[in-house]
Amino acid sequence: MPLLQLFLVAVIQGITEFLPISSSGHLILLPNLTGLEDQGQTIDVAVHVGTLFAVCLYFRSDVALSIRGFGHLFIGKRDTEAARLFKNLVIATIPVVIAGVIISMTGLNDALRSVAVIGWTMLGFGIVLYVFDQVGKTDQTFEGWSIKQAFILGLWQAIALIPGTSRSGITITGARAMGYDRESAARIAMLMSIPTILASGTLLTAEVLSSADMQVARDGAIAAAFAFAAALVALTLMMRLLKSVSFTPYVIYRVVLGVILLWYAYS
Repeated sequence: MPLLQLFLVAVIQGITEFLPISSSGHLILLPNLTGLEDQGQTIDVAVHVGTLFAVCLYFRSDVALSIRGFGHLFIGKRDTEAARLFKNLVIATIPVVIAGVIISMTGLNDALRSVAVIGWTMLGFGIVLYVFDQVGKTDQTFEGWSIKQAFILGLWQAIALIPGTSRSGITITGARAMGYDRESAARIAMLMSIPTILASGTLLTAEVLSSADMQVARDGAIAAAFAFAAALVALTLMMRLLKSVSFTPYVIYRVVLGVILLWYAYS
């Protein structure tokens, strides 16, 4: 695959994976709107691995805490902060895994990969994010994240299997609807992405290992490195900007892009 295309795919994935503007939607649009060859599953796996390393590095203290939580549960210490975080992340991942299996088995995944669908989800869920970001309370913090709330946010996250929805965007929307402040909502959404990316990446890896060759492996390594750098920059900037800026700029981008895509799809 040409280096320029690898760079484009990786940077698009890296920037959009954690911003509330949908990475899957942008990756689907790239070949549809430019005429470039679809990057294939191997590159998809690679760029997801890159973004996974980026979020793990940025939230390394929380990741370490959740790993300790697994150890606490293993020895029967169920009420520690670490154990609670690990349990919440596992519970929040269950709905999206179940929904993903159902969509894959029914063949709905291919049916949803259209410009029209992405246009509607970009527009609709962008407006929903704006509403809850503006009217949502700020009386909840990350430290109070409960198991029940984790499962409910897992249901919100499952909606992101519809291309254009944005996994981070819909999870942040759900957290803001629950009353979490913007930084806590984004922090929860980013941490929830780790087991979700691991689950989807594991499934995709199993599918591509049998057909991958050295050239594809080289391309994947390059794409992963580009995606890691782009994701780390985007994540750092977003988390810093949330101290003074709302999610409105992302909403405006979603609405404008959604309108353009719908015009393109139906014209």
